[in-house]
Amino acid sequence: MSQKKLSFEEALKKLEETVKALEDGGLSLDKSLELFTEGVQLVKFCNEELNKAEKKIEMVLESEEGFADTVPFVQEEEFD
Repeated sequence: MSQKKLSFEEALKKLEETVKALEDGGLSLDKSLELFTEGVQLVKFCNEELNKAEKKIEMVLESEEGFADTVPFVQEEEFD
């Protein structure tokens, strides 16, 4: 990853591009490993950013009693 701190959106876009390049194939082993390593770093960064956002949301929802009113997020499965 570059020295510049990426936003979540920039990191996610770069991760999507990295995955596409790896799926398309045609890369040397060295380039594939380089992109894979970068992808792992991007996944870690995105995961950390999502965890921070979740904690901020819990803080916003904190009730007067000091308990967080949180509800687990359940994503509806898409069916074809």
